[in-house]
Amino acid sequence: MREQLQELLEKRVQQCVSQKNRSSTHFCPKIELKKEGLAKRSGEIIKAKSIGNIISVDHGQEEKSSVQYNVHFKYLVKHKDMLFLEEQIEERRAEFYKGILIEDHEINRYAEPKEDTELKIEKEDSEERIVYEYNRLRAVQYAERWWNSYNPAYETFEVNCTNYISQCLHAGGGPMRGYPNRGAGWWMMNKNWSYSWSVANSMRIHLPRASIGLRAKEVTSPEELMLGDVICYDFQGDGRFDHTTIVTAKDANGMPLVNAHTTNSRMRYWAYEDSTAYTPNIKYKFFTIVDDQ
Repeated sequence: MREQLQELLEKRVQQCVSQKNRSSTHFCPKIELKKEGLAKRSGEIIKAKSIGNIISVDHGQEEKSSVQYNVHFKYLVKHKDMLFLEEQIEERRAEFYKGILIEDHEINRYAEPKEDTELKIEKEDSEERIVYEYNRLRAVQYAERWWNSYNPAYETFEVNCTNYISQCLHAGGGPMRGYPNRGAGWWMMNKNWSYSWSVANSMRIHLPRASIGLRAKEVTSPEELMLGDVICYDFQGDGRFDHTTIVTAKDANGMPLVNAHTTNSRMRYWAYEDSTAYTPNIKYKFFTIVDDQ
């Protein structure tokens, strides 16, 4: 099984830099979407590398086996006169019958049932004032340090994207407030947390509505975002947001490159058009963090 998976990964790496893929029996739509998106922006993948790691093997009945594994992809991207390294961790499952690979697919955590949580609208004291300065460099440094690992000082979730972004914002100076009311403020402490800290839809509601503590201003386009700002994603376009990322760099066109968890990623193009969770109905919210300085 290991040898077959390794061969599959080698073919996907070859597809990243090859100009003729569609006739291949190992054609990967996700890689082709990434390449097409880069080509539209005058970019290309000039080198790719993958490292696989088997997590578990389930030997089922009737000579069937299921393997869950992770793949660390590294893409050296040339965008106009700029070079950068994009990285992504794919969580995948392969199915075998009599030792022969018959199916392989990426696991889409956003296709699973969504947690039924809502942010309660709080009554804020207009006289309360929390002065803070948002240090964008520190937020980005934290995002880079922990993009593919988990800070043991915090709880970790299966869908960890918003928790990771909250940690980045806190590292940048965003002040926690509201404990112990889960529907108030933005916080994580004593093995508990607010909805706005850990749930993508609740963070999307909280950031522009907050008038004290951590808050943000919604802008209309990704070009307006700075390093350390936040993008929220509604993959299905149903009004309930699923995912959150943080801006950690800009490409040669001044468009955001982002880091994220759940599908751990760094320096990924903001639009997520190559994501397994992407649909044509996707909607975005762009938030720039504000402070008292």
